[in-house]
Amino acid sequence: MTDVRSQLREQFLDAFGGADFPVESQMDLVPALPDGPTTSFEAGDVRFTAMELAAKLGSAQEFPYETPEELVEDILDALEARDLI
Repeated sequence: MTDVRSQLREQFLDAFGGADFPVESQMDLVPALPDGPTTSFEAGDVRFTAMELAAKLGSAQEFPYETPEELVEDILDALEARDLI
């Protein structure tokens, strides 16, 4: 696992872990984010806001998600598949 992936995993779990799971859509995650859609995630030389993640990965996500871990792994896998990390 890359250092960037592990750093992002930790940040995503912190940010999305407070959502009420299961989540049915991206909008269910917004209340959990400290800065709403402008919440940013940074690791190495990559930086994404929650809004950018939603735009880039919306088609890759398969809602509903039962746990934060399931959601985060899906996000990370999609970022890798698109060569964004």
